[in-house]
Amino acid sequence: MKREILISATQREVRVAILEDDQLVELQVDRPETRRMVGDIYWGKVEAVLPGLQAAFVDIGTDKSAFLHNSDLAYDEDDDDDADDEPEEPADVEQPDSPDVVEADAPVEPPKPRGGRRRRKEPPQIQDVLKKGQEIIVQVSKEPISTKGPRVTAQVSMAGRFLVYMPFASRVGVSRKIGDRAERQRLRGQVEGVMPKNSGGVIVRTVGEDVTQETFKRELDTLIGQWNRINKKTRFVGKPPKLLHRETSLTRGIIRDLFSTKVDRLTVDSRQLHNEIVEYLHGIAPELVDRVQLYEDKKGLFDHSGVETEIRDLFKRRCDLPSGGYLIIEPTEALVSIDVNSGRYTGKKDPEKTILRTNLEAAREVARQMRLRDVGGIIVADFIDMESRQNRDKVLQELRTHLGRDRARTKAFTVSDLGLIEMTRQRVRQSHLQSMTEPCQVCHGTGRVFTAETIVRRMERSVRRMAAEGRRDHLLVRLHPDTATYVLEQESDLMKKLEKGVGFNVEMRDDPLLRPDEFKLVVKGAGRDVTQQYAVA
Repeated sequence: MKREILISATQREVRVAILEDDQLVELQVDRPETRRMVGDIYWGKVEAVLPGLQAAFVDIGTDKSAFLHNSDLAYDEDDDDDADDEPEEPADVEQPDSPDVVEADAPVEPPKPRGGRRRRKEPPQIQDVLKKGQEIIVQVSKEPISTKGPRVTAQVSMAGRFLVYMPFASRVGVSRKIGDRAERQRLRGQVEGVMPKNSGGVIVRTVGEDVTQETFKRELDTLIGQWNRINKKTRFVGKPPKLLHRETSLTRGIIRDLFSTKVDRLTVDSRQLHNEIVEYLHGIAPELVDRVQLYEDKKGLFDHSGVETEIRDLFKRRCDLPSGGYLIIEPTEALVSIDVNSGRYTGKKDPEKTILRTNLEAAREVARQMRLRDVGGIIVADFIDMESRQNRDKVLQELRTHLGRDRARTKAFTVSDLGLIEMTRQRVRQSHLQSMTEPCQVCHGTGRVFTAETIVRRMERSVRRMAAEGRRDHLLVRLHPDTATYVLEQESDLMKKLEKGVGFNVEMRDDPLLRPDEFKLVVKGAGRDVTQQYAVA
């Protein structure tokens, strides 16, 4: 598979596009006003402990208090055969609204998450570990989403290129993506040989498969030194909340985590950024420097690569498939629904083959769109109904195969009795739709507005409500021009009938400053707006 990374940078924005076989599969955007938080380490203070939820709220200086679940306290780990490149994130727990700021008791030492392998035991009760007012080091694992504050963990991890260092753990693991058992044992032995005693735990990342022991030692020493500096800050930064460590920039994180021999080329359109990348690679992976290219054409890099059009399309509800079918993607507060339609593709003779082909195309595209749009949480896909169990299994397997390319943890469950495939995808930040758009001020996010006829009926009921209260003021009704046009063309005698029914003058006037589904009732003599008083529904 051909892989390529494109980086387009300006003073106010850095965009990273990841392409597979010349097709956009992932987009990341970094802007100063929407700084990424995942990976940041804070010196926080416990505001409240909630035994009923087995969770606590921690003040880290953000608008809303951070949410800490008890499963994020103890570093009881899985067997290393299941180790991942990154520390495991627990399942989502619904966060209630954060409490008001409370007075803290005398601070105590931050808890030290217990190391050791996971024994399938229950985590400690949070009220036995944390107290109100306690000071604690936490790391952001999920950014604020919707009405929720950030989620944090006490399982601090420091990611390097080849290793993930975990100061509160106590074992050496190997990424599950390295499947050969003998190779896993060799890597584990290499790292254990350079790991200082009682200094924490380590996971060997996938890109560390061919790394020498000397390289492991050099990176491990760097990470341990970095952690020691962070830990010492708690004695000098003053009272929490304080930021102790900020995760590396988007570009450097991409180079550290993704750029390897499996990537054919990295193209960047900023000379300054190009020089920074080359300098960074000379220190960690000099063999990759030749794969970095500086793009200097006047035409934009993303325009030249055809990426800009795909970025524009990722905000649309409809996503077309090559055969003529299409997807409808609808994000909601609870989940993301995806509907598969055959569209204009009708096949030739066998309807089951036609449906199977469309569903296989849809499975590949669903996996791509989840990555591209960076949606998370629960996703439900409604594929076209198939009679054959074998064909349903083929679609599910195709979906799982393509989901396997996703860096975020994903899981697709079996086809339900209703023909739905339910999936979950790790969510650590807002989707692109949430972060780069805002609700329409007219429809307030519903995507629908009332019809002109509905608005006229609401206006009519409001005027009659005034008459029922005995009001006889000369009334001016302001309508959006489209609604006023509807009245003139479809109900030209409306105002006369209304005046006759209520017993006072009613004058209509168009107002282009109104929203399409809005109207105003104004007492003409006094110029007083009485809309809110009478416009109930």
